[in-house]
Amino acid sequence: MASHRLILLHHAGGSAAVFNSLVKALPEWIEPIPMELPGRGRRWRAPLLTDVDEAVADLAEGVAGLTGGFAVLGHSLGAYLGLALAARLETTGAAARCTTLFASANAVEFGVGDPSRWPAALTPFAPGPGTAEALAAVGIGNARIPATTFDSEGVLALPELEDVRGKRVVVFRGDGGRETLGDTLRARGASVDYVACYRRAAPSPSAAASLVATLRERPIHAITITSSEGLDNLLDALGSGARALLAGVPLFVPHPRIAAHARDRGWTAIATAGSDAGLIGGLLEWFAAHPLTKAT
Repeated sequence: MASHRLILLHHAGGSAAVFNSLVKALPEWIEPIPMELPGRGRRWRAPLLTDVDEAVADLAEGVAGLTGGFAVLGHSLGAYLGLALAARLETTGAAARCTTLFASANAVEFGVGDPSRWPAALTPFAPGPGTAEALAAVGIGNARIPATTFDSEGVLALPELEDVRGKRVVVFRGDGGRETLGDTLRARGASVDYVACYRRAAPSPSAAASLVATLRERPIHAITITSSEGLDNLLDALGSGARALLAGVPLFVPHPRIAAHARDRGWTAIATAGSDAGLIGGLLEWFAAHPLTKAT
């Protein structure tokens, strides 16, 4: 007998049929509830909807008879509609299941979309002040940030996330990345979905060649790196022959984890406080103790 219910929301232009294979593969303890928007699938005679708010209202009416908890799995547009549906249920006082948002600074730029459509009932969680400021800049305020470290571990230490049983969490992030947030929140009982808002990519060969040429023309006095992936991209772009151009150049990173990765790659890094402000503070402190001369 099914003990958990799973709402399935299809992508734009699709229907519930997209989930047929998934439905067949689900264990017996999960009851799938595929839903369709007007004009799609079994509801093909109904007029199509062109407004997100109308679509969410239609979905809310469809789940109105459900009691107790349920999870939502949305594909593409369905993921956004699921997020908006949870916010609507919470706002209206229905038997809502709280949805939580995480965002990185880049995810804010590429994932928020139209801020006026952002559910007002959702409290965003950000890994640091830079992300919170980016959210505030587009009109999404009151972001919760860690009180300990500005990273996934710091976010997970927030008291609001200690008990997330029955809640749905949507993580807006880049394609790939660490799984710490998702794995830990699932272990605590949450349903977690990822929304990939941007893709990390190494510099093109022409950009790498331009970088090497620039380093040969004039010296640099410091380097800042904000991710382990960025460090790998830099070292790989330079190649073993050109890495000597950076010998003795101080490397500043905003997290001990990145500093440890730099050591593994043979480069000693200076770990600053988290955030852009921490990097700037580290640079100012370094150059106050190591002033540049006219020769440099």
